[in-house]
Amino acid sequence: MSATPASAPVISGAGISRIGRRTGIPALDLTVESCAAAIADAGLTPADIDAVLTMGDTPADEAARALSIAEAGEQGPTLGRNGLLTPVVAARDLVAEGSACHVLVYRTVQMIGGTVDQRAAQAPASGGKRAGGGMDMVEVGYLLAAHAYSAANWLAMHCRAHMDRYGTTKEQLGWIALNARRNAERNPLAVYRDPMTMEQYLGARTISSPLGLLDCDVPVDGSIALVVSTPEHRADTPHGAVTIEAAGGASGAGGWTGRLDYPKMAMHDAAADMWAQTDLKPADVDLVELYDGFSYLTLAWLEALGFCADGEGGPFVEGGQRIARDGELPLNTYGGQLSAGRMHGYWVLYEACQQLRGLAGDTAIPTRPEVAVASAGGGPIAGCVLLSC
Repeated sequence: MSATPASAPVISGAGISRIGRRTGIPALDLTVESCAAAIADAGLTPADIDAVLTMGDTPADEAARALSIAEAGEQGPTLGRNGLLTPVVAARDLVAEGSACHVLVYRTVQMIGGTVDQRAAQAPASGGKRAGGGMDMVEVGYLLAAHAYSAANWLAMHCRAHMDRYGTTKEQLGWIALNARRNAERNPLAVYRDPMTMEQYLGARTISSPLGLLDCDVPVDGSIALVVSTPEHRADTPHGAVTIEAAGGASGAGGWTGRLDYPKMAMHDAAADMWAQTDLKPADVDLVELYDGFSYLTLAWLEALGFCADGEGGPFVEGGQRIARDGELPLNTYGGQLSAGRMHGYWVLYEACQQLRGLAGDTAIPTRPEVAVASAGGGPIAGCVLLSC
């Protein structure tokens, strides 16, 4: 099922490294693992790669040298209009405009020390007028003065406002975490695979009320890579390819707290941008892999993308049946960032591609999907992509 021209770029390969907590594995080693796997999965060799883009973790030129890619790697855009997914969209655009046939994109994270872009996100941008993530320095001062020091605090305010306005409950958020853990049990790479109960979820220590420990994602070491190619390469891929139907993004408008439609976030603008590029509709989507840096973000993405109306995210996920692997809208089938590990929006893409290509293994949903949405981000910056097989 597709409403996009046959000339649309495709994701032709996907690779994932070892995943774990405090592994001690050098970032470059993890990067090489995922990138080599993605290139081979695409039926290519390093000599076929025309450009290398990344979020700004392991430098792209270092990765290119380690992989014996002849062309020097490009650092590429980091937190642009499409947020964490900006390098993927940039790769699509390079291919679409004819500047490249195959672009390697990767994301590598480590728990200790932080990545380059994480450190950059903590420092003011040029001129000192804006902080990372689309935040105005005035807003930063306002939040710090209110003792709101991190995204956990800022998202907790959004979540509390949603609860007050729509009657969303802590138990409803719990179904997002329980669904993630239930799916992670089937994923051998997931960090947390032990069964979780609602009692355990509700009893977890508070991080920033109403968010508890099990509402927060799990830091890990790991790397994920994708190859974006011309559609003509589809016929030569060993395992099939995934069409990039549309990509939406938004950043900056209203910051964390200044939107007139608060507690909505940039994800609503990103979703509208994505749907405006395609004839496909939410009803056509078989699978969603949605950013869950915090459980509330996933609920907000469901509403923003139009799978339920504003304020109806809680009832939509309640009970867990609708979002289960065999439900009407399977959600975060690999375990999400809440249980599998925080890969900043790239594991959602990897899993969506594997599901669409029939390569998901133990996490595969009962009926192979044809259309999927993957998303990343929250607050003032967000991106999403619509994919089809």
